[in-house]
Amino acid sequence: MPNVFDYLAWRGDLTFAQSPFNEADSLILCRLAYIPFDGIAPASFVQTIPLADAAARCLHGAPPQSAIPLPAEAGAPQEGSAEPPRRFRLADDARLLAVLATSRRFCNARLSGYVNLFDPAAEKQFSALTILLEGELPYVAFRGTDGTLVGWKEDFNMAFQEAVPAQLLAQDYVREVAAEYVMPLRLGGHSKGGNLAVFAAARSTPDIQQRILEVYNNDGPGFTDYLMGDPGYLAMVPRIKTYVPQSSVIGMLLEHEEPYTIIKSNQVSVLQHDPYSWEVMGPNFVPMQSITADSQFVNQTIKAWIASMDTQERNRLVDALFGLLGTGGIDKALDIFHPRNIRTYIKTLGNDPETRQILSAEFQNLMEAAKRTRIQPGDAKTLPEGK
Repeated sequence: MPNVFDYLAWRGDLTFAQSPFNEADSLILCRLAYIPFDGIAPASFVQTIPLADAAARCLHGAPPQSAIPLPAEAGAPQEGSAEPPRRFRLADDARLLAVLATSRRFCNARLSGYVNLFDPAAEKQFSALTILLEGELPYVAFRGTDGTLVGWKEDFNMAFQEAVPAQLLAQDYVREVAAEYVMPLRLGGHSKGGNLAVFAAARSTPDIQQRILEVYNNDGPGFTDYLMGDPGYLAMVPRIKTYVPQSSVIGMLLEHEEPYTIIKSNQVSVLQHDPYSWEVMGPNFVPMQSITADSQFVNQTIKAWIASMDTQERNRLVDALFGLLGTGGIDKALDIFHPRNIRTYIKTLGNDPETRQILSAEFQNLMEAAKRTRIQPGDAKTLPEGK
């Protein structure tokens, strides 16, 4: 079950002149957007830092031009380090960074334009990075949701807002990149990052759109209906490359006009959202002919449920849900399921009849939408590729 690490082992010694940029390269660069380069990668587009130097500092707090450790050692502290090792969203992110820093294909890449913004009051979580590959075009990579409750709420806000703060920031970021690098560009992201890449391209001015060669959306959610008929979006559709695993959940949310490519993951259900589970053969993902019936069931159910609510009802539901979750005093989404927090939620619901009524009514509506969905979970059939 080969993945991007096998791809790097097989083809990491090939330059871009020897082997053209491909979808596996794009996914790798999208994961770079998740690396905590704060204080390491410059915010300016004028300044850059070599990937190898950034990796040395990020992995071990080493000064620039330090030796990069073997992948198995990634994240281990080194004696005399100038900075403490960083915390990574996924353990494989540290491993990937170490491998890239020693890969002939990526080791001479340079990083610039690093932005990492987080504002709970504005319900905003946004991060982006521009990667300059040797002999290649600039690649603008957008980070997906970072696991914070704020980041998740911003995602839910996409169901009723025409544009959330991260989308507007992505649009501004691409404009800044285009002003600095007067050449063709590639954009991409994983999860919410893919959505941001598509939004930024769709909302770019026509002169910038002409320079956007490709937009890579790796299992990112779609949009509400408002964007589907937008001329800027429709102009970019032929250049949007959307990839979803065969049991995709996140990437099937909301609406997509662009076609998508179904690919093979070695995980199951929602765990297929992990890009390190995506199988790669040569320079390409391993294709699948269809999404599973379970994925289609979830997709149809959620779309029907969302369609049953108007904008105000969606807003009220999201505020009620995250207002409840906030009573646990948490900031990480994974902490939602801690027994102590669950007890807090139950107590809050007992004392807040309005929130209880909103959540109870919409849960019932979700169950009704599931009953009306034609395809049932566990159906042996799969559906043909398409929108």
